[in-house]
Amino acid sequence: MTEPVRARRLSEDEGRRLQQLVRRGKHDSVRVRRALIIMASASGTPVPSIARLVAAHEDTVRDVIHLFNEMGLRALDPQWAGGRPRRISDDDEAFIVVTATTRPAKLGRPFTRWSLRKLADYLATDASRRVVIGRERLRQLLRDNGVSWQRTRTWKESSDPDFDAKLDRIEEVTTRFPQRCFAFDQFGPLSIRPHHGAGWATQTHPDRLPATYKRTHGIRYFHGCYSFADDQLWGVMRRRKGGDHTLAALTSIRAARPDGAPIYVILDNLSANKTPAIRRWAARNKVELSLTPTSASWANPIEAQFGPLRMFTMANSNHPNHTVLAHEMQKYLRWRNANARHPDVLAAQRRERARVRSERQHRWGRPRNQAA
Repeated sequence: MTEPVRARRLSEDEGRRLQQLVRRGKHDSVRVRRALIIMASASGTPVPSIARLVAAHEDTVRDVIHLFNEMGLRALDPQWAGGRPRRISDDDEAFIVVTATTRPAKLGRPFTRWSLRKLADYLATDASRRVVIGRERLRQLLRDNGVSWQRTRTWKESSDPDFDAKLDRIEEVTTRFPQRCFAFDQFGPLSIRPHHGAGWATQTHPDRLPATYKRTHGIRYFHGCYSFADDQLWGVMRRRKGGDHTLAALTSIRAARPDGAPIYVILDNLSANKTPAIRRWAARNKVELSLTPTSASWANPIEAQFGPLRMFTMANSNHPNHTVLAHEMQKYLRWRNANARHPDVLAAQRRERARVRSERQHRWGRPRNQAA
């Protein structure tokens, strides 16, 4: 029997970038879709479940996973051949990328960042290697090589001494015991405010949401539980993150497998998830807590499930209060769990996506050209 297709283990940087793309990606559906596939596969989710999650064919999911295993995060951007012969060689392209990612001060320029104009001027006058290129082509070339204009951010590495051991254990339980493997995490904070989104509207008359100046409803957290084998997602809204709420969620997970056999729950290192009361309860009820490494919550399989939850219940919404928001989330969860395996629903979703892209004259999967 052949081994199931699965993405290789993610590095810390890959996990952070994929998680950030899934949570914040709004305008690049192809990259978000592929990031969901890679995150779900790396956390051990089987190919059929991933195909249902992203409404894609199983062969498409396998192709993305194989491509990621071969070329890393470049698999997020599909490539197409064609066009006129290249006027810039591979060596020139590599030189441009290295120059763009080098601080100007190191190359003798008195500024701290490159603009496209400054970078093109430097390349055209560089004594060691002269490359003449237009600004638009320069922008496209940088984008194709994964270089984009971004804000400077701080970063941190996981200081967990058991980083590899924890990832090994998560990989082991999702591979050997998928029928008894679960995931838990808190999703939030969720506030009551207008959330931008997308929808059908009369041309030049988009739906508008009111602005908010005072937000008096506070925040809530969705405590979510995910059954790895059944592909079922459930949870409740809470005012805070607390050990008592985590224990209640773990109790509901234990009730999903009432046979008394051991179960495995993947969750992050939040202090509320590993209180002494929770550890005592887990020991009594044959529940193994498989903690993700510090600063590596992307290793939790439930993370890939929160993207659609945010997209279908919060984007393009203006809920009046948390009660309504919780009600809408539960309605979506019932729909999601009831239709997770229905082939007609998945086919209708694929047809709708294809129709939207054809009306926008946007080939399926082709990245958009953004203005410089």
